[in-house]
Amino acid sequence: MNLLVLTAARDLLKMKSCFLLLVILASFPLFAIAKEAQPLAVDPALEERMMKLSKELRCLVCQNETLADSRADLAEDLRGQIREQMKAGKTDKEIIEYLTARYGKFILYNPPVDPTTYLLWFGPFLLLLAGLFLLFRYVKQRRELIVEVPLSADERLRAEGLLKATEGKETA
Repeated sequence: MNLLVLTAARDLLKMKSCFLLLVILASFPLFAIAKEAQPLAVDPALEERMMKLSKELRCLVCQNETLADSRADLAEDLRGQIREQMKAGKTDKEIIEYLTARYGKFILYNPPVDPTTYLLWFGPFLLLLAGLFLLFRYVKQRRELIVEVPLSADERLRAEGLLKATEGKETA
């Protein structure tokens, strides 16, 4: 009986060690995926300026996030480029011109109003005006289809009788 208990205890110990080894091996891919933290700029003013500028630029991978909010690899690279250009003494306008020349106006989070973006800026208003025009035209046509015909003498007497009958019920 003692032998049976010792064997069961030894098997339990083997199972625990195998489970622990499995957990350790399963966690290795998580360590491999983890990225090294990006160092902040030595100069906090430079970092603040970089973050302010990157809020005006679009992440080319995410497309609906600013460069400051994105965690994509390309966004991190672009923030690094912006940092380097700021250290080189370039102004925000020069950096934006450089990035726009390289990636197009799409990189601007708030695109400028110019002939290539008129549809983007004014398209929703044009659709709203077209919809209102169609709505008013439809209502006008419906109004023209409705023809008011005066009540005949029999219909008038019947309506008056119904009104008197309902007035009597309301007072009761």
